[in-house]
Amino acid sequence: MHISITEDLKKRFHAACALRGLKMSQVVVEMIEQWLKANEVKSVSEELL
Repeated sequence: MHISITEDLKKRFHAACALRGLKMSQVVVEMIEQWLKANEVKSVSEELL
């Protein structure tokens, strides 16, 4: 996956991750998973449960 962000945003994100001992990719995956939990459309079989 490739995304376009400003160099400033990338530097800030990198620094915040580094301070917490995290890899940027780990944080991005977590954010995507959180976003999907809130926004993903459930299938009909999931709604019946």
